[in-house]
Order: sequence, then C-alpha cells, then structure tokens
Amino acid sequence: MPTQIKYFILAILINCSFLASSQTEETQENNRVKDSIENYLTKASHAINTAQLATALENITLAKELAVENQNKTYKAKTNSVLAELYLELGDLKSAKEQIENAIKIQIEEKDEIALANSYNICGSISIKLRDFENAKKHLELAYSLIEKNNLERLEGPVKINIGLLALEMNELDHAIKHFNSALPKIEALEQSYYKAKLYTNKARAQMAMGLLDDAIATNALAMQIGSEMKYLEIQSESFELYSQIYEKKEEFNTSLLNLKSHQQFKDSLFNINKEIIAQDARAKLNMEDDKVKIEELEEENKQQQKSLKLGRLTTILSIALITILSLLTLSLYKNNNLRARANELLQNKNTELILAKENAERASEAKVQFLSTITHELRTPLYAVTGLTHLLLEESPTPNQKEHLNSLKFSGEYLLSLINNILDLNKLEANKVEIENTSFNLQKRINDVLIALGKSAKDRNNKLHYEFDKSIPIKLKGDPLKISQILINLIGNSIKFTQNGDIWIKVKMINRIENKVFLNFEIKDNGVGISDKKQQSIFENFTQGSVQINRKFGGTGLGLSIVKNLLSLMDSEIKLESELGQGSRFHFDLKFEVFEDIVSNYQEEAKKIDYGVMVDKRVLVVEDNKINQLITRKILEKNKMICDVADNGDIAVNKAKNNEFDLILMDIHMPGISGIEATKLIREFDTEIPIVALTAVTLDDNLDEFYNNGFNDIIPKPYKTEEFFTKLHKALSKKQTTS
Repeated sequence: MPTQIKYFILAILINCSFLASSQTEETQENNRVKDSIENYLTKASHAINTAQLATALENITLAKELAVENQNKTYKAKTNSVLAELYLELGDLKSAKEQIENAIKIQIEEKDEIALANSYNICGSISIKLRDFENAKKHLELAYSLIEKNNLERLEGPVKINIGLLALEMNELDHAIKHFNSALPKIEALEQSYYKAKLYTNKARAQMAMGLLDDAIATNALAMQIGSEMKYLEIQSESFELYSQIYEKKEEFNTSLLNLKSHQQFKDSLFNINKEIIAQDARAKLNMEDDKVKIEELEEENKQQQKSLKLGRLTTILSIALITILSLLTLSLYKNNNLRARANELLQNKNTELILAKENAERASEAKVQFLSTITHELRTPLYAVTGLTHLLLEESPTPNQKEHLNSLKFSGEYLLSLINNILDLNKLEANKVEIENTSFNLQKRINDVLIALGKSAKDRNNKLHYEFDKSIPIKLKGDPLKISQILINLIGNSIKFTQNGDIWIKVKMINRIENKVFLNFEIKDNGVGISDKKQQSIFENFTQGSVQINRKFGGTGLGLSIVKNLLSLMDSEIKLESELGQGSRFHFDLKFEVFEDIVSNYQEEAKKIDYGVMVDKRVLVVEDNKINQLITRKILEKNKMICDVADNGDIAVNKAKNNEFDLILMDIHMPGISGIEATKLIREFDTEIPIVALTAVTLDDNLDEFYNNGFNDIIPKPYKTEEFFTKLHKALSKKQTTS
C-alpha cells in the first residue's frame, strides 16, 4: 500500500475519533446543562413555597441564563413557568400571566405534555386570582386531562386543590370540600407537605363559609402545624388570618384580634422580603428581548473576545445599577420608617377622636332606645282597640262580605303591628338582634290574605294581580309568617304603587325538596315605571326612593325595600332586582322552610282544646286606664260568661283587690299614678295566691325577668290574639283551681 494512502487513512481515522470524542463531550455538556437547569428550578420552586423569594429569584436567574445561552426552548419554557409562580407569589399577576402564556405557547409547539400539564395548572391558579373563572376552569380541565393521559401522579393533588379553590371562589362550597377531600389521599401518599398545608387552609375557609366554625378551626390547626414544622411563612400567615376571621364570626373578638396581629407580623415580614426581591429584580436578566438575545448570540459566535469584554462591562454596569438600587432602597426604607412614625402618631390622634365619637354615639343610642320604648307603648295601645273590636265584630255573625273585610282588617292590624315593630327596631335589624320566629303556617293562605289586603289598592290603580302558586308546595310550613307577609306586602305594594293600568305577577315555585326541607323561589314582577341602573345600586338603602320626582308623586318613607333586604338577610337570603326604565321591575328571592309535622305547638291549636267551663262565673278584675280597651276586654270576658270588674288605675286596683275576692287580675303596666308593676308588688304583700297576668303594650324582649320577679304569673302582649289570650287565662285559672 502506498505511503500516501496510509497517511490519508490514518488522518481519516484520527478525524473520526476526534469527531466522536467531540460529540460525546457535547452530549455530556448538554446533559450537564439540563441537570443544572432542573436543579436550579427545583430549588426555586421550593424557595417560593417557603417564602424565600430572594433564593428563588437567584435560582430562576441562573436557570434562565443557561437556557438562553444554550438556546434550549424546552427549559426556557420551564423557566418561564417557575418565574410565573414567583410573580404570582409577589402579587404581580400581569407579569405572571405573560410568563405562563409564553411557556404554554412554547410547550404546545414542542409537544411537551408533561411540562404543559404543570403550566396549565399554574395558569388556572393565576386566572382564579384574576377572578377569570371561565379561563381558570378551561386550563384546569386541560391540566387534569394531561395528568390522566400521562399518569402524572405528583400533579394530581395540586390540580384538584386548584379545582376546589375555583369552586370555593364561585361559592360552590359543597363541591369545594368534595375536591379537597378527593385530593388528600394522593397528596399524603406522595408526602407533598406544602400542598397538604394549602389544602387544609382552603378547606377550612370553605368550612367557615358554610358556618362550620369548629370544623374550620380544627382543619386550620392542621395547616398551621405543617406551616410551622416546614417553615412555610405564607401558610402560617394565611392560617393566622383565617383564625382571626373564624373567631370574629364566633364573636370571640380578643382571640380574633391576637390572630390578626400575628397575621400582620407575618404579612409585614413577607412584604419586606418582596420589596428586597423587587429591588434585586431590575429585569435585566429575566425579561431579555428576543432581538437582543439574537444579537448577543451573533456576537458570541463571531467575536468571542469582544463578548468577554462586553460581558465584563455588563457585569460592571449591573453591579453599579444594583448598588444604586440598594442605596435608593435604603433611603426609601429610612423615609418609610419616618412616615410610619408619623402615621402612628396620626392613628393615635384618630383613635382618640374615634373613642369620643363612640361615646357620643352610645349616648345618642341610649336616648333613641328611651324614645323607642315610649313611642312603642303609645302606638300599640290604639292597635289593641283595632284588633279587639275586629275580634268582637267577627264573633257577631257578619255577612260573608263583611267577614272578608273584617279578616282583611284583622290581618292588616297584625301586619301594622309587625311594621311598627320593624320600623322602630330598624337598628336591631341591622345589628342582627331581631329574632326569627319558627311557627307553623299555611303559606298559600298567608299570601291570599296579603293579596286581599292589597286588592283595593291594586283596583284603585286599575292593576291586575296574577297569582301562581306551585301545587307541589306542602300545605303547612314552619317559619315566620308575619315577616313573610311584611316582605310580600312591601314588594307587592311597591309594584302596585309604581304601576298604573298594568299587570303584577306573584309567583311562588318549589326549587327543591330535601327530606323535610323545601327550597322556594318567590317572584314579584310588574310592567310599571321601572328603575334606572344608577338607582338600582341604592334603592335598598334606608329612606331611599327612585328620585325626588317619584317621592313627590308617589309618596312613602323609602323604608320598605330596606326592611325587605334586612329581613331576607336575617333569613339567610338576599333580594335580587332586574329592572329597565319604562319596562317594569322583577324582584325575586329564595327561602328555605321546614315542612310542618302535625304537632301542636301554637296557641291556635291549644285554644281548640281549652275547657271553657273552667272560666264560667270566674271573677276577673281588669286594671286598665284606656276606656276603649276596658270596654273591649270586658265584652270579650263577659261573652265567655265571666264576671268582670274594672279599675281605672293602680291605686283603685289595690283597694279593690284588698276588699273583694277575685279569681284573676288582668293588669296594665303604664297607667297614671302608680304603675302596674308597683300595684302588683303592693297586692302581693297581702295576697300571694291570686293569678296576676300583665296585659301590656311594652316590648317584652328585654323585660321578662322584671315581670316575673315582681309577682306576675304570666304576660299577654297587646294587641293580643284571642287564642293566646284565652289559652293563658285558662292556664292561670286552672292552676289556681288546682292549688285551692
């Protein structure tokens, strides 16, 4: 073989060996770069979870530099994904959304389904924060489909947590709890402590929203335990904030305040960290434009020496910029401390002013309570005459037409009493101090009574009332019939008032029934004048009407819709309004009732079982200063064959009780001379056996103990219902007969 050929073959072999060696070295270098990027991103994710955002930023920066330097799209997208998590933690949702969208775009092009599943999950989390629930649902469903397709067990739990969080934000509380519970076994099996803590925090939030406060405290304690053990500052901060909200709902305000302070300390700490991170992040490394990257790549390929020089200059510039920013940050912190000191001084001054304002408000409130106590009695006393005379007229065999009008008058009297109570106690409504009764009633009949009471008003304005009642609704329900009537009278009356020559539709339908509970929808719709969009925002406020012109034309206090809103709030519901000027208005709301089981639990049922023979020939002393009330009470008693005597004031009552024998005394409270309470105390000095029943128009909410402690056997509030009146009289007389 010629020598030249030998040398040629040897040269080829050497060249091949060199190329193979180069390729091996290149592969090894690529693997080293990938491992480094993966390592940096893993450290960054862990640092984000533990609120070490400076460490997270440092690792993301290193990962992105390597990804850009090696022009690796896959790892550039992964870096953008982790960077989106960092921006989400910092609260920069706009930047977070930009980064995750860039990552998703690259991963779709590269068909990197494993990384894409994680990016979809992060995008869903960002969309929840932005309250873009439709976009969040879309990306979380995409993430879950890729998880199932590729069997990505480590992502299954985090995605279910975000799906549960989406349900929580959309107020679908049962679904939220369901998703959190389904995620827990997988997270525990994989020992994903951070996501386990997040799950417990959000589950506790859902339990709190459902009113399960003790369950929420227990669940939140599990999150706090993990946060403390693993040093998850964000989890600890959220847990303290959640404790504060739960104990506030439990009205344990001192505990709530302590937890709020702990949350604020963590929040301040995290905020300062965020400021340091933002100071370090000049976006010099993390937001490089593609054109600049390409120029740097060309310069690197063609001018290696110039690249080194420029990198040195860039490092110097960045160092100078960083030192400048840190100096500015130091100056800013100094000024911020001065501002805080001044702010604290201002807060102390404001606090002093607020304490004075609070004391003034309390004094004004006491004056208002005294006024309301007086005016309550003055308003209820004439109402006693209305309801009493109505009862007597109903007992005198009226014609059917008269009976209908008298029933309407009776119903209106009851409603007027309820309306007076609600107007006078509007402050109690807003403070949630008004109690909801729970008695049996016929809802269909109750609404019929409302329509009869409002029929004349509708007819006067030439309006037609259309009533639709779902026949599947049980006949008897348990609830507060007077407050239901008040709500409907206000809403239907409002429609009648603002509609002329039109139609008003009243619809009640059953939405659902679960065991002994029914869920009903009420709708009141008219084709009247309507309400503008601007006024719809304030129409439910106190003393508010559509406009000055409407107030002049239609009149009214502007309290009706405010009372409706407050009453529905007490019943765990809310009023909804749809309206358009000139087209009419639609009010609707949902209420939950229990189906009434046939158990006697009200005076109407008890009255049917009374042995009226016990009352015959019994001597009753009626102590009452109002002549009309004397006449009504006396007629009612004598109609049932009882012997009645009357005393105009407390002094006469004491003398008559001392010199005569009575079986029962009905005692008014507010009278000229000595009060009913004082008269009762004097009678009890010489007679401890005779039943004394308070017949009074005062508010009983806070006074029951005072009556019983001063010698009364029972209390009948005025204006009373005859069923309650005779039931309590029968009870008092039967007890006296037994003891004697």
